[in-house]
Amino acid sequence: MIITKYNAICNLGDNIEEVFNKALNGDAGCFELRNSRRLGCINTPLEEIKEENYNIRANQLILKVLKPLEIETLDKNSTAIVAATTNSGVEEYETSRNPKHFEIGNPAEFVHKYFGFTNFYTSVSTACSSGIKAFSIAKELLEKEIARTVLVIGVDSIAKLPVYGFDSLEILSGEPANPFSKNRCGINIGEGAAAFIVSKEGEGIEITGIGETTDYYHSTTPDPEGIEAEKAIRLALGEMKPEDIDYINLHGTGTQANDLMEARAVYNIFGAKVPASSTKPLTGHCLGAAASIETALCCRLLEKGIDKVFPHIYDGEYDEKLPKILLADKSTKSGEVKTCLSTSFGFGGTNCAIVLRRKICTT
Repeated sequence: MIITKYNAICNLGDNIEEVFNKALNGDAGCFELRNSRRLGCINTPLEEIKEENYNIRANQLILKVLKPLEIETLDKNSTAIVAATTNSGVEEYETSRNPKHFEIGNPAEFVHKYFGFTNFYTSVSTACSSGIKAFSIAKELLEKEIARTVLVIGVDSIAKLPVYGFDSLEILSGEPANPFSKNRCGINIGEGAAAFIVSKEGEGIEITGIGETTDYYHSTTPDPEGIEAEKAIRLALGEMKPEDIDYINLHGTGTQANDLMEARAVYNIFGAKVPASSTKPLTGHCLGAAASIETALCCRLLEKGIDKVFPHIYDGEYDEKLPKILLADKSTKSGEVKTCLSTSFGFGGTNCAIVLRRKICTT
């Protein structure tokens, strides 16, 4: 399965190049403090949507991220749509009382109708793993020849419901997110969107593996042993060896529970040998769009073919209670990055991992 085109927007920039450059430089200053909550907001102007049922911020973000991809040129009959989201238009519903606004299926339905596609479309909402789950569905659609091309989207906008929800769980921080630090105290919420054109063949970034598991431990807390998280990573690796991975994009939320679980899962496979980082201190946790944005960042890193990776921005005081993994900093030289692993874990014990590789063309 090949990603032939992609784009992303978030607090770091209005397109993947801007987002990539700021992430590579470790720019963690693109946040606003609202009611003592540190949020990664997008302040660029967005296009209003004439059809009231679809005029929600999530769809406006989708239009913004899709524009450079020229999806109007895709075949309308053979292109399917899979959209990942957790909020949809729940924020707009508070004032509009339009039930269409909070439907999880709203973004996928909007894209389908707005651009005149006639093939299959669906939304997926599995908390923070939604973005990788969307690729898994796309893979099935291509393998079963339901579609020849799939438009994969991840989107979420900042809304009071998840902000208050995380606050009630006492894992929302007004300070910068500090993943894997002994001083970590929670997440910063962000917003954004990423979109990918995916097909069986073509030039681009190859998705070599996807791993999915569920740990059944707790509705909002991951299994501290990270057993199923580790299994998801191993499933994504398939026949690849741990040393085949050049960089790991960590879920890295900065909560006590996630970082303990993830450090164990990663250490059990890679030890402290593969440079890793969380980009959430830069983008915020974009919920249903998080895995999508992080996948786009990995795609750009692979495309660039440089010897740098995204730095892990934190206070430098690693929690010695965690297994020691190799967190990259701004001086880390990785060698040319040819293969990336990205992890995503969500409420309900949903665990996902995706492996991406720059496709090597042969003649």
